[in-house]
Amino acid sequence: MDKQELGAFLRNRRERLRPEDVGLPSGPRRRTPGLRREEVAVLAHISTEYYVRLEQGRAPRPSAEVLAGIAGALRLTDAESDHLHVLAGTAPSRTGSHPREVRPSILALLERLPQTAAMVTSAIFEVLAWNDLAAALMENFAEIAPADRNLARRAFLGPARLGSTLYGVSDVAAFRQHVVMQLRSALARYPADSEVTGLIGELRTGSAEFAELWERHDVQPAAVLTKTFQHPVIGPITVDCDALTLPDRDQHLVLYSAPPGSPDAEALALLNVLGADAGAYRR
Repeated sequence: MDKQELGAFLRNRRERLRPEDVGLPSGPRRRTPGLRREEVAVLAHISTEYYVRLEQGRAPRPSAEVLAGIAGALRLTDAESDHLHVLAGTAPSRTGSHPREVRPSILALLERLPQTAAMVTSAIFEVLAWNDLAAALMENFAEIAPADRNLARRAFLGPARLGSTLYGVSDVAAFRQHVVMQLRSALARYPADSEVTGLIGELRTGSAEFAELWERHDVQPAAVLTKTFQHPVIGPITVDCDALTLPDRDQHLVLYSAPPGSPDAEALALLNVLGADAGAYRR
């Protein structure tokens, strides 16, 4: 149970609600935004004292029933409710370090996708494996140090050669929000993993934007269906985005493809011929 993070999450979500959102009269002007603690307690059918202690990080672990009541009172989404349970220690939580070894079958699959740029990322956005088309579309990851293959670090602390974009993609802001949300979930699953805590600490210190997004406590990213890469050799390439979860390793298989016969599919085919050295950003 992460008492401090649980308290911060509850406080953040409480302050986002308005009385009318939960069927309460707004009443006289309030000193602080959101619901009062006693209002949440009433809606959740628990004592005000206990809820206050939860927000202050002083309460014992709440039961699943209590958490369900709080989730309903705060109008949490399914993803937010799951996150609440993880923070409270009432949901399965992985221990130790997050897995980095990619299954041989997935490595073989990457090479059987010649018209699709594909890569495998870890729970904290490390690029663990990739095919030649992914290297041609983005960067020849084999030529850079493993620490530089972390897309979260690139998104917020990228080297000057990347400018204000990340491999020329069109949705940098949305991707950064997605990164923050996923890292928060990863921290809940791997609270003792120094790689996870170290990366988050580095980003909070080095990026004011990350620090601001982190304080929002968002945990439900919006789906990204397409994105456009501004490739310096080929030009703009719009691709469909699919991220398939590999639950046994807590990894994602990320696929970038284009409809057969489309100009974007032809651009990917050309990149496939040019190979990894055509990567958008080279050393």
